[in-house]
Amino acid sequence: MTETYSKSRQQAETAFGNLQMEFFVKNNAAEELASMAQARDAKTIRLREARLAKELADRAFATSALLAKRSKSS
Repeated sequence: MTETYSKSRQQAETAFGNLQMEFFVKNNAAEELASMAQARDAKTIRLREARLAKELADRAFATSALLAKRSKSS
């Protein structure tokens, strides 16, 4: 059973549908941007942790190399 609506009702339904679609598109875009920002932040943290670990390892290697050099020259 299909109902027939007046032309103004049909126009209002169409306008509301378009407005609702715009809202959902904007909402999805905002969620996507937030997701991308979260992924970027997580990657930044991983890279920072890797850099700090490498710097610590390099420092430990340099220290052990200096200690080895000192014990050879003593």
